[in-house]
Amino acid sequence: MIPPEPIPVTLLTGFLGSGKTTVLNHIVRTLPRTAILMNEFGEVALDHQLLQKMEGPLALLSGGCVCCTISGSLSPTLKNLWMARAKGDIPAFERVVIETTGVADPVPVLDNLLHDNWVRARFRLDGVVTTVDALFGMDQLDAHAEAVKQVAVADRLLLTKTDLAPAATTAVLSERLAALNPAAEVVTVTHGVLDPAVIQNLGLWNAATRTLEVARWLKPQRYRQAVAGRLGGKQRTALHDSRIEAFSVVIDTPLDRYGLQSALSMLTAFRAGNLLRFKAIVNLRGEARPVVLHGVQHVLYPEVQLEAWPDDDRRSRFVFIVRDLEPQFVARLLADFSGAAQGPAPATP
Repeated sequence: MIPPEPIPVTLLTGFLGSGKTTVLNHIVRTLPRTAILMNEFGEVALDHQLLQKMEGPLALLSGGCVCCTISGSLSPTLKNLWMARAKGDIPAFERVVIETTGVADPVPVLDNLLHDNWVRARFRLDGVVTTVDALFGMDQLDAHAEAVKQVAVADRLLLTKTDLAPAATTAVLSERLAALNPAAEVVTVTHGVLDPAVIQNLGLWNAATRTLEVARWLKPQRYRQAVAGRLGGKQRTALHDSRIEAFSVVIDTPLDRYGLQSALSMLTAFRAGNLLRFKAIVNLRGEARPVVLHGVQHVLYPEVQLEAWPDDDRRSRFVFIVRDLEPQFVARLLADFSGAAQGPAPATP
């Protein structure tokens, strides 16, 4: 039976030792009726006081929560969990948190959630939450591409262990995170304690208010604007991640749908490794309503057509986070294939 509204899924990721387990224990205590999915029980030390009984791959937790090991790929696990819920074998959980291993690439999980039609009809990605260690985060970002990708794809960043890190170290790391992912809010978390609202309603759709919140989700004003052939705006301070660029592209005139699809297909087919994440609200020729687009590497989310424009701005607005990919190239590709003129770059101070 397909629910009237898909169950929200939060992907909890973060590098080794960054505090995912501590956050997870707090989530179980404060968010009743949550299903926790993880690769191995042994890898995540859930507080034994929360465990009520073990039943093979399932653990029943306090507060109507359930914990489940991921068996093979994610899809069969979600299907088994759904069927157990439907039959009344487990509590009727209202949300899912998927915890990745510390060195995991989050993209395959996102791919699984978005491209399995059975799963997509019953579950929806609510957001990606990444824990970052204030004490060792700088070194981890320097040494591990996985850590950088976990930050780049996040909707919310949880900065942990700030009580152990020098204030100067935390400040530099915060600046670096803002450069890597300008749209992701950074929330300081001490000993895993956080307001449950911090990890909910992070995507385009806000289930709490039943509205689409494009401005909050896109945040184009936080990105410096790129135009074909040159980069406008103030250059950001050179940090360790010189290969990473976060920028926006604004196009004034309506876009050709098939030309835009060709441009995005080229990016995802030939430059997937360079395209960490993009979001957009676009004005298509012949369409009165705007279309929202979203992608992570080779994974393109299904497009969403809004009922109306969220404001008076009818320009197409894209935001990108890329690695080893020139912003000018992306801007030129979009403009050339979609047959549109770009908006002016902001004045350089």
